[in-house]
Formats: sequence, structure tokens, C-alpha cells
Amino acid sequence: MFSFLKPDPVKKLRKAYDNKLEQAMHAQRNGDMRLFADLTEESEKMWQQLTELQNSVAKPVAK
Repeated sequence: MFSFLKPDPVKKLRKAYDNKLEQAMHAQRNGDMRLFADLTEESEKMWQQLTELQNSVAKPVAK
């Protein structure tokens, strides 16, 4: 009934992923390649979690 009030985990993870990519971009622009590499690695792990979550949430198509 009140499902619209429940937080969307996909949306929350996507926002965190976008934020991590932005931090990586700023690190790269500032010349901190080590921090850029670390943030990029973290964002790749987040992307894997995001795709797994999206696949588990996706409803199968009825035939």
C-alpha cells in the first residue's frame, strides 16, 4: 500500500556510485593518480553490486 515510501536501494547505490566517480574525476584532475585508481576500483565494485541488484529486482516477463 505504501510502497512508494520505501527507499529504493538501486537509486541509493546509483547515487553513491555517481558520487564515487565524481570524486575520482577530481582526484585525476588534481594529479593524484593513486587516489584516482583507488576510487575507480571502488566504483567498479559498486557497479557490480548495482547490476546484481538490478537483476535481482527485475521482474521476469510473463509469456
